[in-house]
Amino acid sequence: MTIPTVETPNTFEGRFVNPPGPVLAPNVLDLFSLKNKVCVVTGAGRGIGYHIAEAYAQAGGRIAIWDYEEPTKAAAKITENTGAETKSYGCDVGDQQKVKETVDQIVKDFGTIDVFVANAGIHIVTDGVIDTLDEDGSRWSKVMNVNLNGVYNCSKAVGRVFKERGSGSLIFTGSMSGHIVNIPIHHAAYNTSKAGVIHFAKCLAMEFKDFARVNTVSPGYIDSGINNHVDPALRETWQKEIPLGREGYPRELIGAYLYFASDASTYATGSDLIVDGGYTIH
Repeated sequence: MTIPTVETPNTFEGRFVNPPGPVLAPNVLDLFSLKNKVCVVTGAGRGIGYHIAEAYAQAGGRIAIWDYEEPTKAAAKITENTGAETKSYGCDVGDQQKVKETVDQIVKDFGTIDVFVANAGIHIVTDGVIDTLDEDGSRWSKVMNVNLNGVYNCSKAVGRVFKERGSGSLIFTGSMSGHIVNIPIHHAAYNTSKAGVIHFAKCLAMEFKDFARVNTVSPGYIDSGINNHVDPALRETWQKEIPLGREGYPRELIGAYLYFASDASTYATGSDLIVDGGYTIH
């Protein structure tokens, strides 16, 4: 049986008192446990989102699997593999009213929400913002509506839940592309949306400081299927720019998401953890 411990507030001749922090388990593995925590992951039907949801289930969480189309197969697979309680929800994160309704339904089904990962995102290839492929700006608008407005919609809805219960962990999927300009391909819409996501998280970390932590994970090039349409020669070009010499695998990201979801990160908010094989260090 583990006995929770808490750090004793520091004092200095009665002039300084450090308010007490959270009660933390003494065993490091217990700190990373999500036992009985209700975890929501958007974009969880496939790719990075699926692996986050699966990892949270393995860590003991109760999982709401959210995707544009109801991800029943993904939910069933995670339950089969882990034994975790899962439910699936189909919702477009770009639709603010439907997002609110979905969050309300999750609370009704699970009783609360402890962790929310706003992971859903898209990338639409163009040859530039003034190219004929995006002549009417529709591709730019769609990327922004999902990647940035979608995060806002989710944050607004779940923020009310966190404020009412007094705690919560909100995690966004950013991108190394929110820090750099990708070359030789043009990613202006995607890069701008992800830069917005990262900065939005820092702003919310201040706004939500009394009841929730807000952090971002920024993946680099990940072999999740999202880049399968890219010319292999082009992918080899950017792989040569990665210090570790390869694209990452989705499961190489889950430690970062688990950290921010768990009690191991109770002193982290407004943080962005870049997991990119070293791409952005040069």
